[in-house]
Amino acid sequence: MPRTNFQELLDAGVHFGHLKRKWNPNMEPYIFMEKNGIHIIDLQKTIVKIDEAAAAIKQIAKSGRKILFVATKKQAKDLVSDLVKSVGMPYVTERWPGGMLTNFPTIRKAVKKMISIDKMSKDASWDNLSKREKLQITRQRAKLEKILGSIVDLTRLPAALFVVDVLKEKIAVREAHRLGIPVFAIVDTNSNPDDVDFVIPANDDASQSIKLIVGVMTDAIREGLSERKVEKDKDEDESAAPRKSRKKFVEDDFEDEEEDLDEEDDDDSAADIDVDDIEDED
Repeated sequence: MPRTNFQELLDAGVHFGHLKRKWNPNMEPYIFMEKNGIHIIDLQKTIVKIDEAAAAIKQIAKSGRKILFVATKKQAKDLVSDLVKSVGMPYVTERWPGGMLTNFPTIRKAVKKMISIDKMSKDASWDNLSKREKLQITRQRAKLEKILGSIVDLTRLPAALFVVDVLKEKIAVREAHRLGIPVFAIVDTNSNPDDVDFVIPANDDASQSIKLIVGVMTDAIREGLSERKVEKDKDEDESAAPRKSRKKFVEDDFEDEEEDLDEEDDDDSAADIDVDDIEDED
């Protein structure tokens, strides 16, 4: 069953493309028609592509890996951060830091620095610093938080990238390609779909369009995470069952040995009685 329907996409304005003069010819397969100089996106193809992308993202989440969401355009920032935060995935909604992926160890050092500042502020040595030093450190911490605060939990390179606007986030897309990281993206009629592994032809400017598509992706992630949890609990139960049965087997075996020893003791005492009786008869 499709995750969205034609009417939902229509109401969200997903079908509106850019002006004809701004189009990218590579987007021709996804364009339904032109009306008043504006390209109209084929929503039937959008439905199919949304389902394909959601299925792939669900599997990535189920495997326990991270998907990094990138949306630095004004109308997408708050929408994306709220939706993605709810499923515990990393995101970038401020300026994309150059080398975020290709120079990941350096980015991690900056994140660790931010964490060390947090620890320092709770330490007794913080009180020994002057007002000027405290102010400088606090400002540095705020700057790091703004750019890197949303990727604190990203301890290794993400398994995939989800981009809202391919043109605006071209540096992020380029870095992902260089490292072989698959790219999921909302691609408008003015963008090049060849740069994207999972193309979702849709309006990347309207907030309702962005909210609908990113919402579908976060729902898929939520499903993947819940399935992962169920499988994990099942595996734990299965691994616990053999331990219990082994324990019971050992206990039963031990009881059998005790019974055998008791029987041997009875036989020995019976043998002793017979010998005494014989001696008395003699």
